[in-house]
Amino acid sequence: MEFEVLQSAMIAAMKAREKARKDAISSVVSAVKKAAIDEGCRENIPADLVDRVILKELKSVQEQIDTCPADRTELKAEYEFRHSVINEFAPKQMDADEIRSFIKEKFADIIATGNKGAIMKNVMPALKGKADGKLINTIVGEFCK
Repeated sequence: MEFEVLQSAMIAAMKAREKARKDAISSVVSAVKKAAIDEGCRENIPADLVDRVILKELKSVQEQIDTCPADRTELKAEYEFRHSVINEFAPKQMDADEIRSFIKEKFADIIATGNKGAIMKNVMPALKGKADGKLINTIVGEFCK
């Protein structure tokens, strides 16, 4: 996702006076700006950096939802709303079948070794940001059985 799209969505939420939506988007915008400064690309923020930060923020909000006490329904609802807003901007993730076919197609020679560490070492960089790491690990484990 382009950084400008994220900023324009934040501005649209401001104009529509949707405070909760604006807050959720602005937290992602500020996280992207911080990551860009840390990586030294303050002026031209690449789309892959934006996607990486969005996924990180999405994971963070999901952890907040998971650790929120059951009796704090108002807080949990706020976290779930933030999760839904951030999820609108998240890149599409591959499902299990897509991951299996990708690994079989691209890494058949490495799968033949049965070495899970070697498979993960080669597969993870290729699927970074495109699929969930836990799901990839589970699928690679199936191949090694």
